[in-house]
Amino acid sequence: MPVQSQLVRDASVYLRLLQQYLILLKKYPILTKSVTSGILSALGNLLSQILETRKKAKIGDPVSEIDGAAAARYAIYGLLITGPVSHFFYQLMEVWMPTTDPYCIVKRLLLDRLIFAPGFLLLFYFVMTILEAKGWEDFEKKMRRSYWTALKMNWKVWTPFQFININFVPVQFRVLFANMIALFWYAYLASVRK
Repeated sequence: MPVQSQLVRDASVYLRLLQQYLILLKKYPILTKSVTSGILSALGNLLSQILETRKKAKIGDPVSEIDGAAAARYAIYGLLITGPVSHFFYQLMEVWMPTTDPYCIVKRLLLDRLIFAPGFLLLFYFVMTILEAKGWEDFEKKMRRSYWTALKMNWKVWTPFQFININFVPVQFRVLFANMIALFWYAYLASVRK
């Protein structure tokens, strides 16, 4: 007797979500990218907290509750900083380094890795310090303790993804592509900043 496969999920729901996202992206590009960045940044922080809680529970250390305020800080950062800054950076990159330039692939990668990444990471540390209501001394301490380590990890992790993103992903989807990678990157940053 032949067995027939059945759909577990209705693909039309996902297609409708994708269509709605594309419509919003076209009508409200900055707002759509900002909201998406905020949601995925918060999810990255929550992922970090969940992984840390599981790790502690496994070795018998006391487990703390999920810090909703930390996730909110990441959501704010994604909404107000990551989304808009990334949108304009990718748009300007298209103008500054058009694909007609024979060296645009190398120039774009160098701009992103040597200028944008260090500055954006510095901005992340600074804004998070403000959102945590901490002072300049705390900012300096965290910068000394983990900035260089985080930047080196950024170069290791992000370079292949950004090479693909800035050279092969259509400009309107670059923030989303980066946000998908950032989901895991923010989980890493949340753990090293502690």
